[in-house]
Amino acid sequence: MLSLSYWEIKNWFSNVDYTVVGSGIVGLHTALRLRERFPKSKILVLEKGPLPQGASTKNAGFACFGSLSEIIDDLKNHTEDEVVQLIEKRWHGLQLLRKRLGDQTIDFRPYGGYELFLKDDESAYAECLQKMPFVNEVLKPLFKADVFSKEVDRFDFKGIQDYLIFNPFEGQIDTGNMMQALLKEAVANDIQILNYQTVTGYLDKGNSVEVHTNDFVVTTGKLFFATNGFAGTITNGAVRPARAQVLITEPIPNLDIRGTFHIDSGYYYFRNIGDRILFGGGRNLDFEGETTTTFGLTEQIQNRLEELLKNVILPNQEFQVAHRWSGIMGMGTHKKPIVEQRSQNVFCGVRLGGMGVAIGSLIGQELADLLE
Repeated sequence: MLSLSYWEIKNWFSNVDYTVVGSGIVGLHTALRLRERFPKSKILVLEKGPLPQGASTKNAGFACFGSLSEIIDDLKNHTEDEVVQLIEKRWHGLQLLRKRLGDQTIDFRPYGGYELFLKDDESAYAECLQKMPFVNEVLKPLFKADVFSKEVDRFDFKGIQDYLIFNPFEGQIDTGNMMQALLKEAVANDIQILNYQTVTGYLDKGNSVEVHTNDFVVTTGKLFFATNGFAGTITNGAVRPARAQVLITEPIPNLDIRGTFHIDSGYYYFRNIGDRILFGGGRNLDFEGETTTTFGLTEQIQNRLEELLKNVILPNQEFQVAHRWSGIMGMGTHKKPIVEQRSQNVFCGVRLGGMGVAIGSLIGQELADLLE
C-alpha cells in the first residue's frame, strides 16, 4: 500500500464527493454531468490504465446506431419498442457527443454507412431486402425519412451481392481526438483523474463508500462504475467481455473508399481514415476465445481480416498492414445498457453492446442523473 503524504491526502483524497471508476466515454461524461449538477463538489476519476482502457481509445470511430441486419437480428430477440428505444438512445447519444465537443474537434464526417453481403450470404441479403421497408417504417417517426436504401456498389468490391444497403445518417469520427477533448474538458472542469489505479474492492458504509485500489484506500460519498467490458463482477455476470481485434493499413494511393461499412451482421466493420483502411471484427470465428478481458491478437482472426481485405475490400490494390490492436467491449444477453443503483451509494452504467461512441455520452449522463 502506497504511503501518502499530508499534501496528497489533503488535495486528492479528502472530502471526495463523487468517485468514478473508468475514464472512458461513459466515465468522463458521468464526471462532467456531475460537475454540471454539483458545481462545488469534489470529483475523482480512477483509471486502471495509462489511457482509458477497454474500448474508448481503441474503437473504430463509427458514429452509427446499427446496420440493417443488426436491427433485424435485434427484432428477433427484443420487442419492437425495445429496439426503437435503443436506436433512439444511440441517436440522441451521438447528438449529445457532437454538441458537447463539436464536429470539427472530433472530425465528424457524415459520409454515410453501407452494409455489404458476401456472395455466400444469400439468405441474410434476401432477408434484409425483404424487411427493409418494414424497418424503415418502424424508424420513420425518429428520423422523419427512410433510413435504409439499396445502392449499386461504386467501390469495386469483389465477391459480394449486387446491392449495398446505404444509411445516410451514419458518419465517422476521430476516436483519438474525441477522447483527448473529453480528457481536456474534464481537467478544465477541475475533475481529478488518477491513472494506474485498479479498484480492487469497495465497501458501502451507508453514509459513504470505502474504495480500495492497488495503491490506497479513499473514502467517497458516492461511487460510480463506468467500466463496461470489465463490469462482469459488479453486475453478477450480466456483462460479458468481448474482445475486438483491429488492423489499419499504410496509406493507399488514390483510395476511393469513403464511409463506414458493415459485413456479416456487424461482426466485421471497416472504414477509411484518410487514405488508410481500418478493418476490425471476426470475434464470431471464436466467441469463446474472444470472451476475455485480456488484450491480444490471434492468428485465426487476423488472417481472416487480411483475407477479406485482399479478396473483397481491396481486390485490385496492393496494401501493407501498418498496425494491429485490440479493445474490450461489454456485451450481454440483452442489448439494453445497465444503468442502475447497486447499493445505497454505488451506481453503474455499463453493457454498451459495442456502441460506446453512439451511446456512451448518454449513458454517462443517465448514470449521473441517478442521483436525486
